[in-house]
Amino acid sequence: MVTQHVVTGVGLRKKLYTQLEQDARDKSGLSGLNMLIITLVLISFLALALETEQTIGPAWRHAIDLVNYGIVIVFAIEYIVRVWVAGEDPRYRGFTGRLRYMATPYAITDLIAFLPELLWILLTPAGVGDDVLIVLRVLRLARLVKLARFVPAFDVLGATVARAGTQLLTTLAMALALVYVSAVALYFIEGVGGEQQDGFASIPRSLWWAIVTLTTVGYGDVYPVTALGRIFAAIISLAGIGVVALPAGVFASAFSDELREREIKKLRDRVEEVETEVEELEQDVEELAAEDEAPNT
Repeated sequence: MVTQHVVTGVGLRKKLYTQLEQDARDKSGLSGLNMLIITLVLISFLALALETEQTIGPAWRHAIDLVNYGIVIVFAIEYIVRVWVAGEDPRYRGFTGRLRYMATPYAITDLIAFLPELLWILLTPAGVGDDVLIVLRVLRLARLVKLARFVPAFDVLGATVARAGTQLLTTLAMALALVYVSAVALYFIEGVGGEQQDGFASIPRSLWWAIVTLTTVGYGDVYPVTALGRIFAAIISLAGIGVVALPAGVFASAFSDELREREIKKLRDRVEEVETEVEELEQDVEELAAEDEAPNT
């Protein structure tokens, strides 16, 4: 009886593992359980937006709270189940393996997605510290990482950033240097000399203008009025086009390379599968031929 219980438990764990982990599924597409998780994540984002609307009545607000409570409970159960079924992966078997799994980025995000709000709900009296509760609910944004498990685009995006990390840091350093030089120049041209505008009264204030200008946003709340300041601002504005375009080009190139490598890998995997199938067919043919020759001998 005990043996049967253990086998049933392992079978259930294996089934849940294949439902929760995309890589463990033989079929393509999302499982029903993962579809439910994605739906709940999207509903939680909708609830977060509706909670900030002041015109919603008490009845609807209470209904939204109930939905939030239900989602938090479901995510808590999901986290416990994920820790349990992680043992199906050889890397996370045993007690130390489970601790290793709980230290992974996805597991930490799963914990942050529900634990702070759950503790606040359980330990704080109703109506006390609602402002703090709203701040804690902002942690629901961590649930975006849950979607990264199921949306390949997030994985491609992360791999692209990792691939072009050095080049992007280089372009960022160039942009920051240009921002600072522009702020210093406009501080001396417009703040110290010229009309001595408040917007350029210090280098930190000038940084706001430099950032807005170099990113080609141009709010127009602060601008130079002297001839020299306008000439320098025109040069900075033209340089801003390159500052924006350079990292975009680096990222686009890395993104294209990442997609191409993934497609090549898929083709290689498919070729290996076909070669394996051909070898198996050849072996089957040889075995059949040997069986046909055996009676004749």
